[in-house]
Amino acid sequence: MDNRLVNVSVATVWTSYNSPRDLDVAAISSPADINCWLEGLTYETRLGLCEQNLVQTQLLLGEEVIVVEEKENWAHVIIPSQHSSKNKNGYPGWVPSSQLVKCPLNWNINEGPVVIVKNPKASLLSDSNIELSYQTILPLIQEGEGKVLVRTPTGTGLLNSDEVFIYESKAKRHKGNGADIVADGEEFLNLPYLWGGMSSYGYDCSGFSYSMCKANGYIIPRDAHDQAKAGEKINLEEIKPGDLLFFAYEEGKGSIHHVGIYYGEGKLLHSPNTGKTVEIIPLAGTIYERELCAARRYWVESEA
Repeated sequence: MDNRLVNVSVATVWTSYNSPRDLDVAAISSPADINCWLEGLTYETRLGLCEQNLVQTQLLLGEEVIVVEEKENWAHVIIPSQHSSKNKNGYPGWVPSSQLVKCPLNWNINEGPVVIVKNPKASLLSDSNIELSYQTILPLIQEGEGKVLVRTPTGTGLLNSDEVFIYESKAKRHKGNGADIVADGEEFLNLPYLWGGMSSYGYDCSGFSYSMCKANGYIIPRDAHDQAKAGEKINLEEIKPGDLLFFAYEEGKGSIHHVGIYYGEGKLLHSPNTGKTVEIIPLAGTIYERELCAARRYWVESEA
């Protein structure tokens, strides 16, 4: 086993090394072209990512994985930053080996200052310019006039200062409150749903809640059923904006299949399903009202 870093803007994590279809080539190339991949998908082929159990999750540039085996130019990985009941050490899946690089000795993402992309997308200027997703985290080397110099898995690059947050360390990043989680989620209204999506190119329901919590300094489990077991249990009569709401089959009595963010005023902010986009809807009179079964709070009130 060895640790490696993601070396593409967004790496899609597949269920098996033979999961990708011919039409998925842009997603498994290096560099990956996520825009090209998504533009080539129809409703049916997007739906196939879920119904054929092809995709598990996604990773952003610079995220660390543990490689447990390699087969036919593919790496079987564990993702420590995505907690899961599927594996106690992190989320499992398969990534093209070409999208990973060995972790350089000077990689100090957990100790030194970091830069976090705050815009939906940001341009990394380097030898090969890359469009980065929201919440990509890279080590800071130096601040300059209107630019920041960051370390990448294979070198260095520049980002515009107004597209990022800078923190002394990942551990010292700002922790937002429930209203902040809602406000960040609103930035992605009308973004098309993507099964397994964990980037600003498309989120699935739990990827959306995970990423908006991450944006506010809270790392939560990756999948909805795991998210529903952690955090602070909240009575449904006492929910506040920013709390996560969970929905189950059999009118709330069966297995959990969906999560969204409570918006306030009886409304739900969520990424619904294939063919739809991130939206805010009233719960009253909907299937979601009947299936609502639990609430969890991961945020704390911000310090004055």
